[in-house]
Amino acid sequence: MQIAFLGLGAMGSRMAAHLLSAGYPLTVWNRTPAAAAELVSRGARLAATPREAALGADIVVVMVRDDEAARAVWLDAGQGALAGMKAGAVAIDSSTLSFEGSRALGAAIEAQGVRFLDAPVSGSRPQADAGQLIFLVGGDQAVFAQVEPVLKAMGSAAHYAGPVGSGALVKLATNTLLGVQVTVIAELVGVLQRNGMDPARALEIVGSTAVWSPYASRALPSMLAGDFRPQFPVELVEKDFGYVLRAAGSDAAAPTIAAARQVFADTAAAGFGAEQLTAVVKLFAGK
Repeated sequence: MQIAFLGLGAMGSRMAAHLLSAGYPLTVWNRTPAAAAELVSRGARLAATPREAALGADIVVVMVRDDEAARAVWLDAGQGALAGMKAGAVAIDSSTLSFEGSRALGAAIEAQGVRFLDAPVSGSRPQADAGQLIFLVGGDQAVFAQVEPVLKAMGSAAHYAGPVGSGALVKLATNTLLGVQVTVIAELVGVLQRNGMDPARALEIVGSTAVWSPYASRALPSMLAGDFRPQFPVELVEKDFGYVLRAAGSDAAAPTIAAARQVFADTAAAGFGAEQLTAVVKLFAGK
């Protein structure tokens, strides 16, 4: 089975490495070819364009930043991956896309006789390194079953969510719940400090109750230590919140999500967009 992997950023490069480790013949492409050097040294073939990478591939996986980037990689009339794909091949997009963007992309790809799955992932760089990503998949269930072993070469689980676009919606729901938690914890750090209480001690107590979450136990130490090395940057969280609000139809339909998005937008505007999402605490701590 020949696989092409397009988009070798922080997540894509790690995912592609697992495919090589699993023994799949792999062709790769990235906008900046230098990002492929390590994979090429391990046996991957480097293509000059997405179209070239997709030629002859049974499965093409794309992992890029957003709707616009995904459409360019798949659908560019001259050099897009779709132009090189054979009928019956499977196109998998693991980018975090909007619901409507995922559905439109799927329709355009399937109109050319190629099968499509939206398969974004839950997890960040550590999970990608460890092969512990969780795939959230939308599309035809029979196609999902066919490619599930490939997904599990890159992750620990793959969940079928429903028709095309379902994977995107589940991923956006996941990221939204994550981001809202982070904004609330950041605000509570500020509230506790302003009232003379040590937030570490106060939230340690909260952590002993049923309301605390596993991610909260990771987010709070990052905030208190000022460790904002990026795994899921502020600017990407803000992007995903925007996609959720588009699915909601209006800010009024999801006011809590809209308010949390503004916190991430304000953090990015303050110059912290490239930092870890927990950097939102900078708006509240010590104030």
